[in-house]
Order: sequence, then structure tokens, then C-alpha cells
Amino acid sequence: MRAHDKLYIGGEWVEPATSKVIEVISPHSEELVGRVPEGSEADIDRAVAAAREAFDKGPWPRMTPAERLEILQRFAGIYASRLDEMAEVITTEMGSPISFSKVGQSPPPLLILNAMLAVGAAYEWEDTRTGVFGGNVIVRREPVGVVGAIAPWNVPQFTAMSKLAPALVAGCTIVLKPSPETPLDTMLMAEMLTEAGVPTGVVSIIPAGREVGEHLVRHPGVDKIAFTGSTAVGRHIASICGEQLKRVSLELGGKSAAIVLDDADLGVLATGLQLASFMNNGQACVAQTRILASRERYDETVDAIAS
Repeated sequence: MRAHDKLYIGGEWVEPATSKVIEVISPHSEELVGRVPEGSEADIDRAVAAAREAFDKGPWPRMTPAERLEILQRFAGIYASRLDEMAEVITTEMGSPISFSKVGQSPPPLLILNAMLAVGAAYEWEDTRTGVFGGNVIVRREPVGVVGAIAPWNVPQFTAMSKLAPALVAGCTIVLKPSPETPLDTMLMAEMLTEAGVPTGVVSIIPAGREVGEHLVRHPGVDKIAFTGSTAVGRHIASICGEQLKRVSLELGGKSAAIVLDDADLGVLATGLQLASFMNNGQACVAQTRILASRERYDETVDAIAS
């Protein structure tokens, strides 16, 4: 069993503000497989304060992009060396078969991280342009500030890394709130970040429920919110950020449709649709939740997919 008694705040393992814990139950066996402290609003306040201090006064946003990328390359190397361990943790906490976790849960976050490193290396962080009234104007792209990130349970590392990696490459600091159902994978990621040498204050990870998540969204010390989850919650977060004129990125639910045309090869189509519709037990925002077939091929399509 993976048991943690401290929270990862500002890159350090610290005592939580309360004695509440989150018990992680295996969907396979219904056994207790992990325990972590349950973050509170006070813990969010500490994490945001650490992120704010690190952004306003620390080295991370003041490093050159190349210096940040060097540290994050180390993080990527450590992550690559622990892919199997990450897959096992995700399977234990959220129930994804280990065969899928080793293909669809732990490798994709590393692909995202490496993609963001490539973007950071090629990105034009500063350029000189001709001003409207003559002369030269320097355009410099700078980090937004403190990012509040909220990730769900279905692909916990994929959704966490899609927020963490671009924020860190840009020079932002970040407070990540993973789902209370799947906190163990982010605790493992915290160990990797520390080993890679990410500076103090840059990353905090606070496992908690919805109320604490809303406190993070509303926090005046947070400059941007990145959220993956339901459309209903995303709409609520958008309204809060709209009131505060706070930047927000939302990845919400989808109703992806597959359209079966009359000349479709159902042998090929059925295999693809089975994967697209039922991967991760259908718990994916990109799942093909609708299959539209013509009346002439409807029964044939149903039989092909069901077989």
C-alpha cells in the first residue's frame, strides 16, 4: 500500500493543515490500496502563497528558457525510467487494466512532456518588429503567473501533464489539484519533480474534493485556471473566471460521432470503433459515444461492432 502522511507544497513535503485523509480504494478488489492527506483551503492558501513567492521573486520565471528546459529534460528522463511503476500505480488506484495502463496511461504523459520541451526549444520567446510609427519594437513572451490546475480521475497523468508541462516550460508556477479518487500517481510525479531539481515553490500538489477545488479557482493569487472535467463544472468555473477576468482553459465533455457511409469497410471499421468507443471502459472525453449509420447498413453495422 502507498501511504503518504505529508502534502507536496512548494516542492517540499510538509504537514497538512488538518488530520483528514483520503483513502484510495481499488476498483478491482475494493481493498484499501493507498492513503494521502486530504488538502484543505488552508493548504491551498499555503500552496498559492509558495507559488506566488516563487513567481514574483524566485529563479524559475527568470531563468532562460534553455535553463528551464535543462531541468525539465531531467524530469523527462526520470519519468521515462519509471513508466512501468506509474502504470502500476494508475491501475491500482483507478482500475485501468495494466495492459492498457502500460500503453494508454503512463506513456502519453511523457509524449506530452517531450512535445512541450520541443515547443519550448523552438519557440520564439522574443522578436523584434517594426513599430507602427517607425523604429523597432521588441515583443517578449512572458509567463502568465500562478496556474491553478484541476485534473480528473479517468486519465489522471495525461490530464495533469497537459497542464503541468506547458506551464513549467513557459516559466509559470503551478498548484495542481488531482481528483480525490486518484491522488497516488501525482504523488509519484512529485517525487520525480524533486529529483529533477525543480526549484522550491514552483509546484504544489493538493489532493482534495470539489469545495477545495473551488477555493483554488476563486483564489485571488491565481492568475490562470486549467480544468479538465464535466461541462457543468466547466461552465461554473468559467463564470467565476469571467467575474474575476481570470484566464481559463477548459477541456470538457464531448459527444464524438462516427459516421458510417454506405461504402465503408465494416471489417476495418468495427475494430477501430470498438477501441474508440470502449477504450478505458468508455471513460474518455474523446470516446465515440455516437455511431451514425445509414438505414441500409444499420443492422450490418450493429452486428459488426457487437461481434
